[in-house]
Amino acid sequence: MIYVLLADGFEEIEALTPVDVLRRAGLPLATVGIGESRVICGSHGIRVTADLSAAEATKPIDMLILPGGMPGADHLDASPDADALIQRAVREDAPIGAICAAPFLLGRRGLLRGKRAVCFPGFESRLEGATVLKNTRVVTDGRITTAVGMGAAGEFALALLAVLRGEEEAARIRDSAFLHA
Repeated sequence: MIYVLLADGFEEIEALTPVDVLRRAGLPLATVGIGESRVICGSHGIRVTADLSAAEATKPIDMLILPGGMPGADHLDASPDADALIQRAVREDAPIGAICAAPFLLGRRGLLRGKRAVCFPGFESRLEGATVLKNTRVVTDGRITTAVGMGAAGEFALALLAVLRGEEEAARIRDSAFLHA
């Protein structure tokens, strides 16, 4: 199962674009509410009802996706539930995607050591152990995919799809949804 973690203050486009693209590809995906409620309020006041609570996210992890947005990324970082899911993804050798501010969660947990990564400008110093790329919007290095922010959400979603299903399937969805630059 692909899990997209939603905490209050998440960036709506960064979370929901991958949800849309991966579901278009027919992949099993659930949004996971991090916090007291399954109704999560995004950084721009859009309320989303998560499919599951963190306690209900019990299936093996095929991929974990961490949207950015502030204070959403900080809320994920502070959450024992989000931390447990990140650690589970690592144990299960599942790919992890993080966009905007969220790559710092991976840096703080030592998951970017020796990896190339990108993030929202200003968070570079928090990508502990990473080689931070300039003039790059999305990068996949091994099992980790990172992206710079909302404007790269479509590219991020397609990169995640390529990790799971290959470049050909990503190109099919890109073309059918007109996700061209």
